[in-house]
Amino acid sequence: MDDLMLKIDKVSKLYKLGEIGGTTLRDELQRLSAKLHGREDPTRRIGAKDYNKGETFLALDGVSFEVKKGERVGIIGHNGAGKSTLLKLISRVTAPTGGSIGLNGRVASMLEVGTGFHAELTGRENIYMNGAILGMTKKEIDAKMEDIIEFSECRQFIDTPVKRYSSGMYVKLAFSVAAHLDSEIMIMDEVLAVGDMAFQKKCLDKMSDVSKTEGRTILYVSHNMNTIRQLCDRVIVLDHGKVVFDGGVEEGIGVYMEVSVHNETQMDYSDLEPVPWVRSNDVKLQSVSYSNKSSCIFQKGESVVFQLTWTFIKAVENINFRLVLQTHDGIKVAAGFYYNLCSGMAGETFQGVFTFDMSNLAPGNYQSYIVFCETDKAGNDVTLEWRRGLDIIIEDEKKEGVIPWRPLAWGHLILKEPDVVLHRG
Repeated sequence: MDDLMLKIDKVSKLYKLGEIGGTTLRDELQRLSAKLHGREDPTRRIGAKDYNKGETFLALDGVSFEVKKGERVGIIGHNGAGKSTLLKLISRVTAPTGGSIGLNGRVASMLEVGTGFHAELTGRENIYMNGAILGMTKKEIDAKMEDIIEFSECRQFIDTPVKRYSSGMYVKLAFSVAAHLDSEIMIMDEVLAVGDMAFQKKCLDKMSDVSKTEGRTILYVSHNMNTIRQLCDRVIVLDHGKVVFDGGVEEGIGVYMEVSVHNETQMDYSDLEPVPWVRSNDVKLQSVSYSNKSSCIFQKGESVVFQLTWTFIKAVENINFRLVLQTHDGIKVAAGFYYNLCSGMAGETFQGVFTFDMSNLAPGNYQSYIVFCETDKAGNDVTLEWRRGLDIIIEDEKKEGVIPWRPLAWGHLILKEPDVVLHRG
């Protein structure tokens, strides 16, 4: 079938934790040498698990679906559901453990910041390299060069080595390359979140345009349900490596909301790698928990008390703390701040208890995000650590059970009753 662009048939991916093949060749040789001499693994991060040989993790479990020409498919699911693994298999970055993947066309992908770029080459040279990988001639690339540079908004730096680019510049140029070079399938992971809002909208409009006018197939991963709604005409929901829904956008988002609520009262981050787009990983969040609750369900007006443990990787003065609340479809609704929280030396560990008054928050289901940052000399916040925290479910005191995830018609923050002065006549 000429209009069938992608066929995923019973695909699985099994990782062997802690074994050869998980890092670079240099790291693997260091690990092997340490193992032979009975020493500790020199590449293991502080606080990370020392996995036993043979321990495995099934990232994908029998995933099957088809995508036709011109479809714009959103792939959504909670962290660890298998979304990025699936995109890596489709992009042939790695091979499946079982099943088959059939492609009918060339693939241009953006899986993380800097993917497909050589740090020592300039922006222009990387454009030629990516085009050559897709099988294009120099003449074909030259014909699109001006459009790529113009769209990327990086003209001033196009002949500068990309190792000097900011993460936002990386994303702008990488997306522009993927959107303009000749490929039948575009794969976009949630790296667009690094760019500014105006460029995100520009990218979404471009993907929609190339899908409609050029018949390109789009696979798009995001935790922002608003962008899923704007771009996609179909949604696939993954949960623990399996497809739990494949169909309409709104119905799929509803399924995602249901499987994404985690009734957890504590989370351990000690063995997690730093978030890729946080460049200054000077603070590591070790754990978060509710100090006085056995579930994530709170009554309207009840305070939410978090207990956090964090470690300074490097010495930092006067870190700031921020708690961000958003709905499960990506709408930020509230934030709490604590400036000049503490200073710490490398290796020091702190524990803090934070009490938040949620009385003005409307009943509903919320995700929390925990951020540590510092203020630079220009007055800007520099993120040092960023993690998704615990879910918060606020019950309606007048109803039994948890209300639906959907945003209330009147918003999420309930304003205090105003002072009113009335004049008659």
